[in-house]
Amino acid sequence: MAPFSLHLFLCCFFLSPILRFCTSSPTAISPAIVDDPELVVQEVVRSINASVTRRRLGYLSCGTGNPIDDCWRCDSNWEKNRQRLADCAIGFGKNAIGGRNGKIYVVTDSGDDNPVNPKPGTLRYAVIQEEPLWIIFARDMVIQLKEELIMNSYKTLDGRGASVHIAGGPCITIQFVTNIIIHGLHIHDCKQGGNAYVRDSPGHYGWRTLSDGDGVSIFGGSHVWVDHCTLSNCRDGLIDAIHGSTAITISNNYLSHHDKVMLLGHSDTLMSDKNMQVTIAFNHFGEGLVQRMPRCRHGYFHVVNNDYTHWEMYAIGGSADPTINSQGNRFLAPNDRFNKEVTKREDSPMSVWKNWNWRSEGDMFLNGAFFTASGAGASSSYARASSLGARSSSLVGMITMSSGALNCKKGSRC
Repeated sequence: MAPFSLHLFLCCFFLSPILRFCTSSPTAISPAIVDDPELVVQEVVRSINASVTRRRLGYLSCGTGNPIDDCWRCDSNWEKNRQRLADCAIGFGKNAIGGRNGKIYVVTDSGDDNPVNPKPGTLRYAVIQEEPLWIIFARDMVIQLKEELIMNSYKTLDGRGASVHIAGGPCITIQFVTNIIIHGLHIHDCKQGGNAYVRDSPGHYGWRTLSDGDGVSIFGGSHVWVDHCTLSNCRDGLIDAIHGSTAITISNNYLSHHDKVMLLGHSDTLMSDKNMQVTIAFNHFGEGLVQRMPRCRHGYFHVVNNDYTHWEMYAIGGSADPTINSQGNRFLAPNDRFNKEVTKREDSPMSVWKNWNWRSEGDMFLNGAFFTASGAGASSSYARASSLGARSSSLVGMITMSSGALNCKKGSRC
């Protein structure tokens, strides 16, 4: 079919439902539905482009434009090549190898009866070991932890091929350890733990005070990658990184139904967070979110190609002079006219925050969303807040369409 004819056919195909809707009945049309005819045209063009792209991707390749996914998801033998995932990290956490050089450990027991002396076959037994381990799951399971899951270095939690929920109890703690990958887990309804003894290595256990109740707590951790997880409804943060944590990538996650989503930096006075570098890429910030996507202090933060479809107060906030580099994101503001602003500066007057380096490059703003930039604009500090090349914000829907835990089947592309 000639290109012009194909274009005409596609236009008619996608416009026909709209035209039928507009002409079927006078009562079917509402100013609340079609405020701006230009938006209708834009929606048709997006639909056409998405359809053509889906067909191209479906029949000619498995590429999505998401550089992490395109690194490994094309392989139908992913289950036999699990550790290849460790070569696919990008951003500031790109050197997180997890348990790549270790044995495969299979979790067969969903229990957590003894946080001091965990049984072999349990998740807790695996994460405290000294040697590198690539930890997978024998079947679908819900793991309700009695106390925080305190991880040792060089571990990967790989949920692919099973539906694995860590929920209903304390959740994951990455404290003063390095090289951690958390992939493909459902982490939700996390509670406080503590005032109890918990083992953190084969040779040591100690008394834990009351925890915050985060989904993933990174405390003095480095080279950490949290990818393709689904997180919601925890007591404190969904993912928090504090006390000198750095070299972190948070990517491809689906986050929903939570108030204080992500805290990066412990306090305005703790200078150990001054060198923190975090990449937040390809995530979908979904329904029921209020604020902190993320809230930053002191360090350097690259927020790139994320889809923000819901917030109640604001999306990106901070205090204590963080450098925030926002590139190629899509921001859809809430209908509340008082909360259209993407950004929020905490605890500082304009005379102070006007010098903080916050910039927006290539972001898409919908429904009245706007980003208040500040600082020098071309400051060299952005070099420390740049970790990968941003794609066009028009591609964000495609890049993030598979955010969250994937439904991977052995023997087929994930």
